[in-house]
Parts: sequence; structure tokens; C-alpha cells
Amino acid sequence: MPDEVISQPVATIQSAFCASLRSKKFFMTAALPTEPADYLDGSNHCWCRETQQAIGPDGGMAQPEHCVAGRSCYSSAFEA
Repeated sequence: MPDEVISQPVATIQSAFCASLRSKKFFMTAALPTEPADYLDGSNHCWCRETQQAIGPDGGMAQPEHCVAGRSCYSSAFEA
């Protein structure tokens, strides 16, 4: 059957940082952050969009070095 379409699950591309990580500097960039310096300014203050605090939903700090793939509350910025 040549017209038969076989669908396979599509893997989500992992972004460098969680989609919920925010900072003041985040709102000044025109591209998706790819390095910690894209978030951190002189204050080094970041927060989680989900909790609106410097602590994520899992109780860990909302910082670029912590908000990466593998963390229980991580979600890729490429997810729909």
C-alpha cells in the first residue's frame, strides 16, 4: 500500500533553558536566549514564569544554570 502514511512521534527539540525562566534582560532580547549572559544582568535576578518567584515549581532556584533539560519542571521553549 504505497499511499499508507506511518506516523511516528516527533521528539521536541530541547531549548538551552526552560521556557518559563525570566529576567528583566530576557525582555530586552530579540532572540531565544542561548547563554546564561542572555538572562543575567548586574542584579543576577531571575524568576519562574509559573511561580512568579525566584523558586521554581519543584522548589529549586530559578537560575540559568539550574533551569535546563532534565529538571522535573523543565519545558522546552520549542513546545507548542
